[in-house]
Amino acid sequence: MSAYLAEGESRLVYPPPGLPPGADDGQRGAAPSDDELRVVAARHPGRWIATAVVLVLLAMVVSSLVTNERWEWDIVARYLTWPSILEGAWATVRLTATASVVGFALGTVLALMRLSRSPLLQAVSWAYTWVFRSVPLLLQLLLWYNLAYLYPVLSIGIPFGPEFLFFDTLSLIDKFWAAILGLGLSQAAYSAEIVRAGILGVDQGQHEAAASLGLPRHRQVRRIILPQAMRSIVPTAVNEVIGLLKGTSIVYVLAYGELFYIVSVIYGRNGRVVPLLIVAAIWYLALTTLITVVQYYVERHYAKGALRTLPPTPLQRVRWEIQVGWSRLTGTPVPDGVPPALAARVRVGRWVAPRNGAAPRTPGGAA
Repeated sequence: MSAYLAEGESRLVYPPPGLPPGADDGQRGAAPSDDELRVVAARHPGRWIATAVVLVLLAMVVSSLVTNERWEWDIVARYLTWPSILEGAWATVRLTATASVVGFALGTVLALMRLSRSPLLQAVSWAYTWVFRSVPLLLQLLLWYNLAYLYPVLSIGIPFGPEFLFFDTLSLIDKFWAAILGLGLSQAAYSAEIVRAGILGVDQGQHEAAASLGLPRHRQVRRIILPQAMRSIVPTAVNEVIGLLKGTSIVYVLAYGELFYIVSVIYGRNGRVVPLLIVAAIWYLALTTLITVVQYYVERHYAKGALRTLPPTPLQRVRWEIQVGWSRLTGTPVPDGVPPALAARVRVGRWVAPRNGAAPRTPGGAA
């Protein structure tokens, strides 16, 4: 009968009607079969109490947000889609996307250097990670922005020899690229450790199997090792991207027009500090939610080689819950596409359908 129960759910089994629960063996006769047992939901008073407490707390929070006029929700709604706010949000997205690409591309290279057999590559990778994780991000941003003080002209040539190409530092590194260098190079130090940990987390037998195939080292890493390492890399990497999204607010020290800088300029003029901060918080929340959705589907993609059944998407979950609810309400059969763990909820409180093809019992006892 356990095959009919939803996974992770508690159930109580009751005898068929006509036999009191305290009847002795003589009154009961033979032991009831699975077809004569009724499955009902177990009582969880603690769960209901906790739910009631949380609902009360949520109601208090909502009430305070609605009744307190100092939140000034009308001003929040007015500035939420203000043109300069939208430009600042787009600038934040550009900063995050570009710095993430730079950081994780360079971080992957640094991780492979750290895992190589070359002592020089290992030392350079370790030194880079040590330096950029030790220096505060704000200090790095200011150093890159003032790079022209150290090097008025950047050149490409032979070390200690002739130089061929020359670039004016001020025209090459503006506020945007100074922010990208500060954010991206700092992110690379953390990304290198994330990628290295993911590669080390792959089972040693996979490394040996890849080597036994006779593949070149770069193909072993690209085709066999990294796809398996991505399952552990993706969650931590997305956390870093979300942290980078919020960390772009520190670029306001360069007077670059990202979201937080624009918000600070506006509330510095009109004095509406709290409503403008709420506007920034809503945009950060929306962008973070979008990244989280992308994370779910990326994790689902890389789970193909490890799980027999992929986790359902949010739309699948909603569709299955609606189908189960409709079946419980109308008594119609559950569609075939619904997983057995969810379909079992329809039978809770009813007579369990017999396995031998006989007609199921109803709560009234009629067959």
